[in-house]
Amino acid sequence: MPQMKRADFRFFHRLRVRWAEVDMQKIVFNAHYLMYFDTAIADYWRALALPYEASMHQLDGDLYVVKATVEFHASARVDDQIEVAMKCSRIGTSSMTFTGAIFRGEEHLISCELVYVFADPVTQTSRPVPPALRDIVLGYEAGEAMVTMKVGGWSELGDDARRIRTAVFVEEQRIPKDLESDAADLTAVHAVAYNRLGQPVATGRFVPHEPGVVKVGRLAVHRVLRGGHLGRQVLMALMDAARDGGEREVMLHAQRSAVGFYERLGYQARGASFEEAGIEHQEMFKPLG
Repeated sequence: MPQMKRADFRFFHRLRVRWAEVDMQKIVFNAHYLMYFDTAIADYWRALALPYEASMHQLDGDLYVVKATVEFHASARVDDQIEVAMKCSRIGTSSMTFTGAIFRGEEHLISCELVYVFADPVTQTSRPVPPALRDIVLGYEAGEAMVTMKVGGWSELGDDARRIRTAVFVEEQRIPKDLESDAADLTAVHAVAYNRLGQPVATGRFVPHEPGVVKVGRLAVHRVLRGGHLGRQVLMALMDAARDGGEREVMLHAQRSAVGFYERLGYQARGASFEEAGIEHQEMFKPLG
């Protein structure tokens, strides 16, 4: 495989080499590189906004590795920060070929080729790659957006918003259902992000708080897609809608674990932390000027 450059890829997965991954030569043990590429592939599906298991179930199949090739150009060492780059380089009738490269800065260390076959999960016999999956992957590699954002009322978006919120707040965080859902849903402005299979993957809402100020809440992202900027996209869509409606400020009650997320988007803390639904929260705000 030829030497590759970072510019050859759109997708990168960053990691740091751990002590447990090096051998007696103090370089990464060769088998771990395949683990790095496999970990990056899992993150690649997140970049496509596709929850892997649910998406493959909807597509009525699954992907199976039939070939894995690794070529070594230079070694990574403990504590190196490396980036695993991946791209889909070919889609055949029933197979998909991914090309990967590991970089340390601009230095190309390792090359990889992974060939998957799309197959029936019961019989593991191959079947054609679904047109929807083909379009999504090729679209991603062409730089297209992977989600569509809809902003509207509960009558239009309520079923999909409820689906995500129930999974995140009720089932995952154990918040009582009667606390998660309230009458404000009927008059709130909602945002729902959909992937290119039409699956709802993130949601949020805002309600009036005081003149010129709206309160954002119920921000939820599908568990396996967190860290892929979906929460940010929902929040920005809600802020844009509030700004277009003439509001001057957005405020919210952030769970303590999410304070850093909001700070990175320019939100500021206001007042002392408090408990809400059994979880520590912090009021935060951001002007819309």
